[in-house]
Amino acid sequence: MEVLFATSNKGKMEEAAEILKEAGVKVRQYAFRYSEIRSDSLEEVARDAVQAAYKRCKQPVFVEDAGLFIQALNGFPGTYSSWVLKKLGIKGILKLMEGVHDRSAYFEACVAYQEDNYTIAMFHGKCFGRITEEPRGSKGFGFDPIFIPEGENQTFAESITLKNKLSHRYKTLLEFSKSLKLRR
Repeated sequence: MEVLFATSNKGKMEEAAEILKEAGVKVRQYAFRYSEIRSDSLEEVARDAVQAAYKRCKQPVFVEDAGLFIQALNGFPGTYSSWVLKKLGIKGILKLMEGVHDRSAYFEACVAYQEDNYTIAMFHGKCFGRITEEPRGSKGFGFDPIFIPEGENQTFAESITLKNKLSHRYKTLLEFSKSLKLRR
């Protein structure tokens, strides 16, 4: 089975292709650009994006939206993670966290899948962990160098193998792949 992944993020594409390959699903990138809506809901953002993508390609397509939610910052940057990464960067987030003892955070992902004009399926996944004091590792992308998943000592940027087994994206895509298997 083959599905389109509407994304311009190379890192997300590579992760999704690797994860879904194990389920026998081939992922093809659909280079898709549009103006993302602003919302505090990952589901709303993903739903709007997949509708726009499907309207253009008229093929089974999915999108994935994710965010880093930091407890001490009241869930910031959340759904605005990509924008915050561009504007403040990892160093900016660490600056906001200076002197903060509660470093708990989680990544959350939402996949929206549309294969016809009427149905959108949604899948969710979370990965709980903590924010480091300084960036560690050079693999992955985004906030990976400052996030350590619960029960671990390495950041996602220090171990892609760890990330691909525990991440919010992995959990979400695993649920998505189970749904695709049922559709075959």
